[in-house]
Amino acid sequence: MSAQDTNSSEIPGNLIQIEDFLPHETFLLPLKSRPVFPGIITPLVVPMGRFVASVEEAILKDRFLGLVLLKKDDSPEDSENNMFETGIVSRIIKKINLPDGGVNILVNTIRRFEISKITQHNPFLMANLSYPEEGLGTSKNAIKAMMRSLVILTKELAQNNPLFTEDMKLTMMNVDEPGKMADFVCSILNLEKEEYQSVIESFRIGDRLEKVLLYLKKEIELVHLQRKIQDQINDKIDKQQRQYFLREQMKAIQTELGLDQERSDRKYNKLIERLKALKLDEQIIEETQREVEKFHSTDPHSADYNVLRNYLDTLEALPWEASPVRNIDITKARRILDRDHYKLDDVKERILEFLAVHKLNPKGRGIILCLVGPPGVGKTSIARSVAEAAGRKFFRFSVGGMRDEAEIKGHRRTYVGAMPGKIINALRITKEKDPVILLDELDKMSVGFQGDPASALLEVLDPEQNSSFRDHYLDMPFDLSGVFFIATANTSDTIPRVLLDRMEIINLSGYITDEKVQIFKKYLWTRSLDRNGLKDKKIELDNKSIVPFINSYSRESGLRGLEKMTDKIVRKLALKSLEGKKIPKTISDKDIKELLGSPPFVDDRMIYPQVPGTALGLAWTSIGGTTLLIESVFVKGDGKIFLTGQLGKMMEESANIALSYIKNYVKDGTVFQDKSIHLHVPDGATPKDGPSAGITMATTILSLAINRVVKKGFAMTGEITLTGEVLAIGGLREKIVAAKRVGVKNIILPKDNLSNLEEVPEYVKKGLKFHLVSKFPEVAELLLGKI
Repeated sequence: MSAQDTNSSEIPGNLIQIEDFLPHETFLLPLKSRPVFPGIITPLVVPMGRFVASVEEAILKDRFLGLVLLKKDDSPEDSENNMFETGIVSRIIKKINLPDGGVNILVNTIRRFEISKITQHNPFLMANLSYPEEGLGTSKNAIKAMMRSLVILTKELAQNNPLFTEDMKLTMMNVDEPGKMADFVCSILNLEKEEYQSVIESFRIGDRLEKVLLYLKKEIELVHLQRKIQDQINDKIDKQQRQYFLREQMKAIQTELGLDQERSDRKYNKLIERLKALKLDEQIIEETQREVEKFHSTDPHSADYNVLRNYLDTLEALPWEASPVRNIDITKARRILDRDHYKLDDVKERILEFLAVHKLNPKGRGIILCLVGPPGVGKTSIARSVAEAAGRKFFRFSVGGMRDEAEIKGHRRTYVGAMPGKIINALRITKEKDPVILLDELDKMSVGFQGDPASALLEVLDPEQNSSFRDHYLDMPFDLSGVFFIATANTSDTIPRVLLDRMEIINLSGYITDEKVQIFKKYLWTRSLDRNGLKDKKIELDNKSIVPFINSYSRESGLRGLEKMTDKIVRKLALKSLEGKKIPKTISDKDIKELLGSPPFVDDRMIYPQVPGTALGLAWTSIGGTTLLIESVFVKGDGKIFLTGQLGKMMEESANIALSYIKNYVKDGTVFQDKSIHLHVPDGATPKDGPSAGITMATTILSLAINRVVKKGFAMTGEITLTGEVLAIGGLREKIVAAKRVGVKNIILPKDNLSNLEEVPEYVKKGLKFHLVSKFPEVAELLLGKI
């Protein structure tokens, strides 16, 4: 017996007709993915298992198999409860044994059937079958119309689907029976399993055609969408390829003519000649030559080519030459500073001193100023005026929130997308070696995972080191000694001490009302009219209304709030102008209230002590000076003190010191017996800290203990010790400005602050009386009289 006889069995005889000898009981073969429709000869692979034996028995018996589709793609070994009840009966034509134990059979599918009953489970899966009649289910004309639609749509699908073969198209043209045509078209569509099964279960030809038409239409829409997406992708690819080829052709032409090479050679050779002529450090020239040689020997298509080119372009753009000699006119500089800023005489004087020194000694080292003051006092605008007065270019960048030291010192060139730091970038943009660079919001730098930018600034802001500053990107020394660095901050408390040591601190206090009035008249009102398009209207604010407007709508250290309120008035006037309403030429108090509504600052009851246990203190914050009405009451307890108002650690310690001192100061020992003190510092939502409220707390507790009201019109500041000594405090000018802003006339200060008081301008101190004290009993006598 030959190998062919062993592995293959072929069943002779003619194919049976549909009407003849259909079995009423047969073997069932489950199919996993998709069914086989009637009238098709197709191969099927039966894997090793129980259904191989079913195939062998079917060949021995009558060669019929019932093909049924599984509901879920589970193992067909346990398929009795996982089959659809409608399938296709088929006859085995040929069988080939496979090496893995399975078989490959060729079957001819014949007709739909329904499972009446499962007659056998093991070892073979067998069932009784019934064959429902396949009726039209609709009129012949409707069937004919659906046939034509099916042919048209199938041709359209064949034209747009390259997977259609000529044999499939020919078969389509030769099928003339409606049911067979529907089955054939459905068999070539890519549908879900349930959709295939719904067509198999359609015994009415009209229903079957209708379903197939629906699925065919969906398939055509999907093919059109797929073609559209493919066309879009191809267009993009073609465009990119076209651009790429054009660029390559351009490069080839430039290379052939020597244009590109000549241009880069001239540019970078000129850079080397320029550096040699400046007599710079030999290391800079050698490193630049090495990079230029490396650039010329690098393939233009490699990744390193653009890295080298960007690096050389940065070197070429930097101002290596010495700064030009500035013809500084001190008189003009003073005029510029006075033009742009009202008062601030100490700040202007220090800047003019710098300009004078630089005029006499242009080769002197650079200077680093740090302007510290509340928001809106003009720190940034002072830096701009300095640049104009000195005849230098101005560059500003904010370091607030900066967390990466590479922002200052650049990235090393080993990183993708490396670039120089902001300092070198500022010089590259200004193209001068001595610009004015403003480091804004210096107190708001942060420490992140990428390092500490404040530490990176140490080399930049140290006049002894910045003459050979090394940016990580350049990796060669660059002289920053000619740069005029100006930093701004709201408070110096959060600036690292080592960084503060490298700068000269200039404090800018808040403005008093008189200063705000002058600034409003000279700058704010006219600028707001111009900005809002009412410059030609010649509208004025009544002089008598300016002070009430400032005090009632903008009680702050700086000018931003006042400027916002001014803009708000002018915007409303602009709207009235466009609406044709009458605009008064002189704005009065009544007009201001009508335009802005009720003023937010009208109640002064939290300024003057009105009951025992209250006293007015002076404090300094990052937004300027302020007043604090500290209050206290007795509560039942054991002599302790309870603190509220978001007080910091130092303020809590001051309160405890004040309580201990007053307990010893008051001779009556029964005052604090079985009592505790609750001390509160409004406003409760604002964090407060510092020792300067010590004498205010002590006065509050003493006033409560002896049941006397503190004299009105007094405000105080000073640190207290356990022995009653009054120590010096900081932020004196800001506190004086805050007291004057609310109308306080008498201020109690530590005697140790006398030198600071003498530095405060006379116009700030005008109208105030200062009481200098060194011990607390002096404070008590001033405010509460003899005890």
